[in-house]
Amino acid sequence: MNRFAVENLFGIEGLNIAWYGVIIASGMMLGILLALRRARNRGYKPDAILDFVLVAIPLAVVGARLYYVAFEWENYADNLWKIFAINQGGLAIYGGVIGGLLAAVIITRIRKFPLLTLIDLCVPSLILGQAIGRWGNFVNQEAFGNLVSNPNLQFFPFAVYIQSLGEWHQATFFYESMWNVVLFTIVLILADRRVKDGTLLATYFIGYGIGRFLIEGLRTDSLYLFANIRVSQLLSAILVAVGVVMLVLIKKGVLKPKPYNGKYLLDYEEPKAE
Repeated sequence: MNRFAVENLFGIEGLNIAWYGVIIASGMMLGILLALRRARNRGYKPDAILDFVLVAIPLAVVGARLYYVAFEWENYADNLWKIFAINQGGLAIYGGVIGGLLAAVIITRIRKFPLLTLIDLCVPSLILGQAIGRWGNFVNQEAFGNLVSNPNLQFFPFAVYIQSLGEWHQATFFYESMWNVVLFTIVLILADRRVKDGTLLATYFIGYGIGRFLIEGLRTDSLYLFANIRVSQLLSAILVAVGVVMLVLIKKGVLKPKPYNGKYLLDYEEPKAE
């Protein structure tokens, strides 16, 4: 299929809207709407999410780009301007997640809002966005896995036909999308049970970390740290370990948010001037 949803917008040659961008934007919008609903159900104003989003989106894009460039530096060292050419591809999900977490730290410090509370309000949205966003890889024919030479296995969703190669490869983008759908369901179930703040983040670290570690081993376009060490697999293993430690600390009551009585509460009233 054509990778562009709209070509030559307003009659301007080269001004295109890619399906990848449409899919990513759709995932972001649905994620924001979900977070707004969850915030209201928890007794918080929409501003708690909107203020975070205004900081998180640019930092996530920058983080996703810098993460990719850092591990593909040889492709940018001779022409630094290429770093800004994100329309040519080169964004990494883990970099985006790191940028989003940094945004959460910044906004919660400024607004004096509990960090774990804000993150847990947004974790389901993050997973939903990742599940949807992976379909952008289908349109771009990227993030696929090993060659599938057995004709009996050359069917979607097990495999995907890559036109540029004229070959069938494992549909790893689909595997990860479906893994995220399962994780999304688990996280929503935990959220309905009103688990302690931080639990959803820890669950995401463990669940996504395990899935990404396994699926990354099948991909042919991984970023490598050195030798045969895949960056995403190493980071996935770290996330799983961090998630397990977080659950232990949450259960023991060591890791917990401070009480909040600020302006983001739905029933908050500004102090009257005397």
